[in-house]
This record gives sequence, C-alpha cells and structure tokens, in this order.
Amino acid sequence: MSKSLAVVIVSWNTRELLRDCIHSVLAEGVVAQVVVVDNASHDGSAAMIKHEFPQVICIAEATNHGFAKGNNIGLRYLFAQTPPTYVCTLNPDTVVLPGALAQLVAAMDAEPTLVGCGPQLRYGDGQWQSSRRRFPTIGSYLCESTPLAQYWPHNPWRQRYLMTDLPKATSCRADWLVGAALVVRSSVVQQRGLFDEGFALYSEEIEWQRRLTAAQPGGIAYVAEAVVTHFEGQSSAQIPAQRLVWFFQSRLRDATVAYGAGVALLVRLGLVVMYGGEWLLEASKWVVGHKRDLRATRMHIYVQLLKSLLKWHMHPVKIW
Repeated sequence: MSKSLAVVIVSWNTRELLRDCIHSVLAEGVVAQVVVVDNASHDGSAAMIKHEFPQVICIAEATNHGFAKGNNIGLRYLFAQTPPTYVCTLNPDTVVLPGALAQLVAAMDAEPTLVGCGPQLRYGDGQWQSSRRRFPTIGSYLCESTPLAQYWPHNPWRQRYLMTDLPKATSCRADWLVGAALVVRSSVVQQRGLFDEGFALYSEEIEWQRRLTAAQPGGIAYVAEAVVTHFEGQSSAQIPAQRLVWFFQSRLRDATVAYGAGVALLVRLGLVVMYGGEWLLEASKWVVGHKRDLRATRMHIYVQLLKSLLKWHMHPVKIW
C-alpha cells in the first residue's frame, strides 16, 4: 500500500488520549509520517512520545500557541521537506478506526479535483457526532451555539448550518467539516496557504476550508464509510471561561473575514445582548439563593466573555 499521507497532531495535556490516537494512526498503512506538535504540555506528553514512539516527530513547544499556529508549525515542518500527496490534521482526542485513513486517501485518489475530505465522527459511546457543515450566515452566527439556540434549538438558520436535511451517516459534499480529522491535498495547501494564526481556537477550519475551496471545483467530501472516534473538547474543557472567549472571538474573526466588519459588529452586538441577558438571569437566581456556587461561576464566565466582546478587535492575518 502506497504511503501518501502525513498526519499532524496538535496536543495540549492529553497524554493518555494522545497515546491511543498515535497507536491508531500508526496502524494505518497509508501513513508515511506523523508529526506531533506539543503545545507546552505539563503532563509528560512529549516525553511519552519520545520514549514510546521514536518513529514519530515530536516538536515540543515552550508556549501554547493554540490550534491554528500549532498545526502550522507541523505543516511547515512537512513542507520544508517533500510532503506526501495528502496531509491530515488530527485531534489528539481521536481514535482512528481500522482502515479509516486508507478510505479517506482512496476518496482523494478517486477524485483528483477533490480539495479535502473527512470521516464520520462518533462519540466515545459510539453515537454519531455531527461534523458536516454549510458555511455560516449571519443567522447561524447568532442562532447556533448561543443562548438563542438553547431557547429555539430547531431554528432554520441552525438547521441549515448543521445540514440536518441530509441523512446522518450518508456520504455527501459539505462546505466544510469539523477539523477533528481532515485530509487535504498538499498542493492546494501550498497554493492557498496554511491556517490563519489569528484564530487561537475554533473556527480556524471554517476559514481554512473556505479559502482552500475557493475557485476549486472539487470541494470537500464527507466520507461516511471512514469512521473516527472523537472524545470532543478534551483540551479546551480544562479552561471553560477561556474556551467560551476563544469560541466567540474566533466566530467574530470568521464573520469579519467572510462578510466584513459591519456584519461582525452586528454579530458582536447580538452576542452582547444575549450574554448580558444570561448574566442577569444568573444574577437573579443567585440573589434568591438558588445554587449560588453554580450561579457565581457562570456569572464570572459571562463577565469574562462580555469584556472580551466589548474590546474585541481583528488581529493581522498570517497564513504562511
């Protein structure tokens, strides 16, 4: 079997999950090289890789650079050499089921114009995990993963964004795929650029796939036959307040890149109103003595988010 795929994994304090991930990747016959970028973990991840997986390239960073820049470090390492035909960005909290990467490579081989593809994701309990997406609109920026979505979960903007009109486990084209496991053509990346390092975490894969597929006929394919288990959010769950801040800062950055500063301002104002309302709701529950520790924690998180939304500004783009 031809080894035409290089895998980049960015990790932060996920040693045990990372070990399982690497084992599953090395079992795939199409993998030519594995590069792990360790974002200043303090759980011994880098030492574990060097001891247990000497064939894996481990780039141990002294600083947590975030997901986008971490991936770029790994991709730059590959492109400084002669990279394989395809590169795969893979989360450390994943396990590749047997043959999954080979199926993704086969899908790319079968369609030379295809820019990228990704597998069906499943949670640790085996349940299907939504990972196919249409590009976000103003409506989905405001109505997906926001308080409004909690109160109106089946709103049409969210439904369209999540592609709920298509059967769950059926292969199809998508605008973009969740970046937990994504295979892309090296030549297109070299032409269109790496991840935008202005994204610390979240939404970087939306902007990247939008840019990679611009004026490219093949697009992105969801390959349901290939299955990867994804234990979602294991790194970012360690910092819940920062996670929420990064999520919406990245959403605003994507809105700015895709639609301009005016749309981003509208989205930002909508988020301020929604999370200001959530803070008031939690404060009222705290006042009446309902689960005060929980309410205080949530109020603190919302204050951090509101501060970040009010002072948010667009950082420069760096894609190579």
